[in-house]
Amino acid sequence: MRAGRPRQFDMDEALDQALHVFWEKGYEGASMPDLTRAMGINRPSIYAAFGNKEKLFRTALNRYTDKAVRFAEEQLNAPTARASLERFMRGVVEASTDPKHPRGCLLVQGALACGEGAEPIRKELAARRGHMEVMLRKRFERGKKDGDLVKTADAAVLARFFATLIQGMAVQTAGGATRRQLEAIVATAFNAWPQ
Repeated sequence: MRAGRPRQFDMDEALDQALHVFWEKGYEGASMPDLTRAMGINRPSIYAAFGNKEKLFRTALNRYTDKAVRFAEEQLNAPTARASLERFMRGVVEASTDPKHPRGCLLVQGALACGEGAEPIRKELAARRGHMEVMLRKRFERGKKDGDLVKTADAAVLARFFATLIQGMAVQTAGGATRRQLEAIVATAFNAWPQ
C-alpha cells in the first residue's frame, strides 16, 4: 500500500489564515475561494487536512476560543471582581482594535449573517459566547463571597449586562469604532456597578 504524499503546507499557518478569513467575513460570508486563496492551498488539500467548510470553521473556532478563554481567565484573576472586569473589558478593547487582526470578535462576527442553513454554527457561536457570561457570573459570585461585591448584587444579571455590553462593543468595533470611543464606553459602563 502506497503512503500518501506528505503535506506541502504548514497546518498551523493555514489554519491561522482560515481563522482570519472567518473572523473577517463570518461563517457564511467566507467562500471556499476566499479560504483557498488565503490558506495558499487547493480545495482537495483543505478537505483532506480539515474536512469540509464547517469542520474547518469549527477547528479554527476552537483555536480562537482556546486563546480567548486563556485571555479571559488571566484578566478575571485580579484581586477584586470590579478590577477583574475592568482589566477584562480594557483587554477586550485592546484586542478587538489590534491592527494585526480583523476588528471585533469572531464569536460575534461569525454569526451576524447566518441563515437557516448555518443554524448549527449560529447555535455553536451563541453557546461559546454564553461561556464568557458564565465566567463573568462565577467571578461575580466569588466577589460576593469575598466581600468585594455587594451581597445584593445579582451575579447572573450583572454577568448578562456586561457580556451584552462586550458583545455590542465587538459589533461597534467591526463597524469602525475607535479605541478611544470604546474606552469611553468601558468607563461609562462602570456607572452600573452595584454600590
